[in-house]
This record gives sequence, C-alpha cells and structure tokens, in this order.
Amino acid sequence: MTGAGGRIVAALRRLPHTLREDLWTAPVDPVPPMGAPGSPVWRPAFGMLLTLGVTTVAVWHVPDLVPHGAAVPEYAVLLVVSQALAVLTAMWQPLYAWWASLVLMVVSVRIAESAMTPGELFPWTAPEMALQSGALFLLSLRVHQRRAALALTLTLLAGLVSGCFSAKAHHYSLGIGALVLVTAVGIGTALRALRVTRSQLVVQSGLTEEERARRTLLEERNRIARELHDVVAHHMSVISIQAQVAPHLVENPSAELRENLAGIRENAVEALAELRRVLGVLRSEDAVADGLRHAPQPTLDRLDELIGKVRGTGTAVATETTGTPGSLPPGVELSAFRIVQEALSNVMRHAPGAHARVEIGYHSAAVTVRVTNTAPDPDPDPSPAPAGGVGHGLLGMRERVTMLGGDLAHGRTPGGGYEVVATFPLEDSA
Repeated sequence: MTGAGGRIVAALRRLPHTLREDLWTAPVDPVPPMGAPGSPVWRPAFGMLLTLGVTTVAVWHVPDLVPHGAAVPEYAVLLVVSQALAVLTAMWQPLYAWWASLVLMVVSVRIAESAMTPGELFPWTAPEMALQSGALFLLSLRVHQRRAALALTLTLLAGLVSGCFSAKAHHYSLGIGALVLVTAVGIGTALRALRVTRSQLVVQSGLTEEERARRTLLEERNRIARELHDVVAHHMSVISIQAQVAPHLVENPSAELRENLAGIRENAVEALAELRRVLGVLRSEDAVADGLRHAPQPTLDRLDELIGKVRGTGTAVATETTGTPGSLPPGVELSAFRIVQEALSNVMRHAPGAHARVEIGYHSAAVTVRVTNTAPDPDPDPSPAPAGGVGHGLLGMRERVTMLGGDLAHGRTPGGGYEVVATFPLEDSA
C-alpha cells in the first residue's frame, strides 16, 4: 500500500506507541527556578491558591450529590478530597496527577450517578469541572501543545462515555464542560508558549551579547594592527633605508662596515615582511585566511640561518643535534623554530656577552628543544640597550607548547645562566 493510505496505516500502527509516549513515559518540562524568564514569582502561589479554592468549592458542593435531607456519604467526601489532592500534586507531577483526576472523575460519576437529582449537572458537576480544568491547566503549562490536546481529547471522551452510560435522565453538561476544559487548556498552552518564547529570547540575547563582544574584539584587533603597522613598519623602513644609505655617507667605508650595514638592512627587510604576515593574522577573522595559508613559514631547516644572524651580532652560539632528523608536523616545526628564535632573542636582550647553546633532540615519540646560556658578561662591550617593557616571550612559548600538547620548563641554572626546555609529543601533533 502506497500514498496517503500507507501513511494512514503507518500512523495507526504508531498510535499506541505515540499515546503511551505522550501520555505516560515522556517527561514534562522542569519547573523553572524562581525569577527565571516565563516563571513569575506569583505562579506557584497562584497554583496553590487555585487548588485551595477548588477544594473549598468541591467540599461545599458535596451535599448536592445526594437528595436534600439525606446524610452526605463518606465516599463522596473521600472522592472530592482525593481529586483536590490530585490537582495539588499537579504542581509537581502534572501528568500523573491528571491521570489520577481523570480516573477519580469516572469513578465518582459511576458511584454517585444513582443518587443525583435530575436537575444536577451530569457527568461534570461544577466541582468536577473546576477540578478537571485545574488538572488540565497545570498539565498544559508543562507539556507540548500536542500532548495537552491529547489529554484534553481523552478527558472529553471519558466524559462523553460516562454520560452515555447512565441509568436515568440528567441535566447533561457536556457542552459547557467541554467549553470550560478547552478554555483551561488554551490558557495553559498560551502561557507555556509565552514562557518558551521568553526563554528563547534570553538565550538569543546571550548569543547577541557574545557576537557583539566578538565583533568588538575583531575591531580592536584591527585597530591594533593598524597602529602597530603605522608605528613599527615606519621605523623598520627607516632602519632599512638608513642602513642602505650609510655607506655613502662615509669616506672609504671598510668592508666590515659595509657587511654589517648590509646585514642590518637584510634583517630589517625580513622583520618587516614577518611583521606584515603577523598583522595579516590580526586583520583577518580567520587565522588561515586565503592570503596567509600559503605564506611560507620558518621551520627547523632555517635554524642555521637564524643562528648565523645571531652570531653576526657577536653572540657565541653552539649547536648540537641528537637523534635522526625526520619529517615533523608543520606545527611542531614552526613552534620549535619560534621558541629557539625567542630564546636567543632573550639571550641577546637580557644576557649580553653570554654564550648560548641550542640543542635539538629527535626521539621516537617526541622532539625536545633546549636553549641555554651562561651568565651574562658583567661588563659587556658594547653595552646593549636595555630591553623595554615586561615582554611576553615566555608566555608565547608556553602557549605554543600547550597548544601542541607538550611541556615547557624554564629557569635559572646553577652557574647564573638560564635555560628553556620544550618537549613536543609527535603522536598528538600529527
């Protein structure tokens, strides 16, 4: 069977499971904490006052279930009080409380039907309407509208069946009872929809605040990038030009002077290019934007070039490589190079005249980078300019190593020097 008929048959087959899921096993909405969106402080108090009022009305109408002058049966009092307690329980367990209220309503109708006068409402008396509408109202506050509609339908069917199987004529209240029950479910469903909408608005407002903060951060990064470019790039360009012009301002410059000035210009140009790549990251929301992901990044293959430049400044650097060099993940290559670069820069800034040593160890499961230096020369010549600011070199090293799942150790050595040791695991970095 195909088409609409097949879908109808499939829906009918799923109907028992759907009814069991919606009207018994599926959880209800949790009670929002006091003051939460959609849950005003007065709602719990309102529910309790409603229950107490319904209980009072029900108890006062118990005598109407028997002929005038007759004694009130004990079962009538017990049934009314039980239904009132069921409505009160609906504040915490609305689904099971509705079932209890429905069953008690059917039982009370069958027991009290023979004792009711023809002028009384049947099968729902005024107290029954109040109790059933209260149970459905509290249920519809906590479940999806489809489940509330199913509960309402089952309640109306129970009332219709109870009214059909009667032993004598009654003043039937099916019409007004259905109107009262539908109104209660409609109000409860509307209040639940309002609560859900308010909760979603709060979540959306939080996301909007996060997006606004993120946008503000990006704008601040762009501002820093522009300012940094305007200041640093200008000075680096001036250094490059001055280094190029300086040989022409000296009569018969020596070869050593020309070589040093050429090295200064070369370092300035390379630093300027590196600065522009970093600024590109700051200007881009994506750190691997199209213009940057293909930019060449330094690796350990350029370590000799880096050490040569450091030696050109007059700093003695020894190197040692242990193990068999192999292919490393790009992140490890870049971070290892940057750590050596930053460590040697710290040696030149903070330990003038010291001897540095760079050790690279290749192991089966990790790569270690160790940079050490001796104690600084107490009277270096020439005297280096003091490093300004606090600096974030060690913080940057730690962030790089942590990002790759490695470890970083640094500190003073017994001879007054300093060492930095970084370990990069190869399994987590691949």
